Amino acid sequence: MAHVDHSTIDALIYLRENKSLPIVSVWAVEFAVCVSIWTMRHRTRSTLKQLTDDQLADIGLTRGQALSEASRVFWKA
Repeated sequence: MAHVDHSTIDALIYLRENKSLPIVSVWAVEFAVCVSIWTMRHRTRSTLKQLTDDQLADIGLTRGQALSEASRVFWKA
């Protein structure tokens, strides 16, 4: 799957909120937004497991907190 960044999600959210789209298009955009968010969560949580203790300290997390967050499933916020 392609890299997902915040500008992509912002664009998808804009399209989702456009009320003039046909219902099938709205559903397609909703699905794309959902998959994009899930992809970002999965990659972020996977990356947390790879950070060093110094990197975790820089972002204010302990190893335990990082592992706890990384163990969460991607569909849960």
